[in-house]
Amino acid sequence: MAASVQVFDLSPSSALWRGNARHAGSDEDRRDEAQRKEDEIILLLKKAKLSLSRDQLEAASVFLHQALALAHQTHNNQAIIYCYSLMANLAFVQGHLDHAEKLFKAAMSFMLSGGTPEDDNAVIEMSLKLATIYAEQNKTELAEHGFRFCLESLQEKLQREEKAEPTGEEAEPTGEEAEPTEQRKDSRLLLGLCFDSRARYRASRRRLQEAEGDYREALKICEGEQGHTHPQTLVLMSDLATILDLQGRHDDALQLVQHAVQLSRSVTHPDLQVLLGNMAGILLHTGRLEDSVRCYQEALSLALQAKDQEAVHAIQEGLEEVKKRKEVKRRKEEEEEKKKEEE
Repeated sequence: MAASVQVFDLSPSSALWRGNARHAGSDEDRRDEAQRKEDEIILLLKKAKLSLSRDQLEAASVFLHQALALAHQTHNNQAIIYCYSLMANLAFVQGHLDHAEKLFKAAMSFMLSGGTPEDDNAVIEMSLKLATIYAEQNKTELAEHGFRFCLESLQEKLQREEKAEPTGEEAEPTGEEAEPTEQRKDSRLLLGLCFDSRARYRASRRRLQEAEGDYREALKICEGEQGHTHPQTLVLMSDLATILDLQGRHDDALQLVQHAVQLSRSVTHPDLQVLLGNMAGILLHTGRLEDSVRCYQEALSLALQAKDQEAVHAIQEGLEEVKKRKEVKRRKEEEEEKKKEEE
């Protein structure tokens, strides 16, 4: 969540200084204490984020718990929400799904009780993470409901905003008027993320046609908002190709993934090894074994350079599969040759 801890302006106004000197002193003490705790919360959150960036998850957890305790003491709801959000994301990364669920719900409870609308992007983003958690836990009904809530809420909000937009000369945003346009873009990108997440959920359950539809929606949104060479656009293109391949539409899949790889080379995509690995797998399924090997080898070289162990493992598995298919092909050819000799 893109929230930040609010730092209040605690400098005393001239009106306070005109009051009773005895009360002024006690007020100043309270202000100093509040400022000290506010600064301490901010410092703890900075330490937590630094620990996260260094992959020091246990240290980050300790700092976040300390910041949360201070935030509760000072009734700083914005800091409480931010702490819960970071802690929930941390628990999710660590695979502690039950704990992550509770933390996301706690953050959402504070947000909603504070007057945040249900269709606020921050609320929907947390709801999407909850839906993903339910999907991981095989809580199908909750996952389906969560994805549907996120998608419908964003679509309805975008429709309302579109109807409220001025037309003609009034449509040109200037200065502060440009902010709603940025908010609309954020909502559109979040909608794309929702389609992407549901597509992966549906693909994991072999609901391939439904997954294809969601991937196409996500790709259309990302391409429209980010451009056709944006890294996420190309990843979605490759993911869609994988879904087509799983449906047996190998030629369509190969054409799409080749296009994604070609564009990725032109912009030096940070995950080119993943896209090449996908293309190698599709080449394998079309029977072009030698082309598949060359593609896998290039992908492996890039994955090793990037220290992408997950990609390395997947590529090595792909090369093993190519090896098996080559052996099957060799034996088949030997058997056919033997039959010809016998005839």
